[in-house]
Amino acid sequence: MLVASNMYSGLKKRVDLGGIVDIKTLKLFLHLYQTLNFSRTSEACHLSPSTLSRAIKRLEDEVGEPLFHRDQRSVQPTKAGQAFFHYAQDSVQRWEKFRQSLRGNHDNLHGELSMYCSVTASYSFLAELLVRFRERYPNIDIKLRTGDAAESIPKLINGEADVVIAARPDKLSAKLSFKAMTTAPLIFIAPVVDCHALNYINTEKREFQWQDIPMILSERGLARDRVDNWFKAKGIKPKIYAQVSGNEAIASMVSLGFGVGVVPNLVVSNSALAQSIQTLSVTPQLEPFSVGICTLKRKKQDPLIAAFWRLTDNINDA
Repeated sequence: MLVASNMYSGLKKRVDLGGIVDIKTLKLFLHLYQTLNFSRTSEACHLSPSTLSRAIKRLEDEVGEPLFHRDQRSVQPTKAGQAFFHYAQDSVQRWEKFRQSLRGNHDNLHGELSMYCSVTASYSFLAELLVRFRERYPNIDIKLRTGDAAESIPKLINGEADVVIAARPDKLSAKLSFKAMTTAPLIFIAPVVDCHALNYINTEKREFQWQDIPMILSERGLARDRVDNWFKAKGIKPKIYAQVSGNEAIASMVSLGFGVGVVPNLVVSNSALAQSIQTLSVTPQLEPFSVGICTLKRKKQDPLIAAFWRLTDNINDA
């Protein structure tokens, strides 16, 4: 960490003294850093791949270090690129904040807000928020990425998103601000279709042969921690059939009869597979999730993030 910090300081000093790198080039770098794909970045930024390559090469010349390892098959940031990411992100944020301070009118905010959440969150309560946000701030572009819910907080901390929709961690980092939006029970789900897994389940008597039931669980994250603790408290070593990235994938595998899974109830209630899944009544119940919006405290005063945060002022901070 000390090495990265020293490298960041050195790169910052070099670029600041040069005074040549512009905000547009920094934005191109940040986009490429996230996609690691020249074609996707050039398409999104309306540039030819050759123009993008030249811009990155000029930036590397100014920095004095290669920022990406690239060959015909892959693009990966170098150590210098990882350090420069923090400089570029900080510079772009400061520039946008300065521009907004000149405008002074919150209703006339311009810029880009990056968000990350699960697929379920994107088409459930987030959809309404985005509609309201677009109506109030039509000049702010929302860059929304979806994926595994367990990746939300790490992407926020790593600077890959400005705001995320996430379950509140049991131990919330002092670096984070979290605002609760809803409570989501964590439930055991089983298939409806006749399959091998149902041989070990008697729903009428609430009898479960847990040691024999094939389980489909998250690879990591809060849900996995809670179900692991649940089994541990019962003195049971579960039979894990599959470890999956993403709650939606768990629901899909369960609906096909591969086993029993654990997901937030929001996943089932918003899924087209709801009719193919049944909820198991277990004792004790798993602790529910507190789901909400989260950002870094140091970035909360950013005009764009603050504008999004204000939309949920009627919801109490956690």
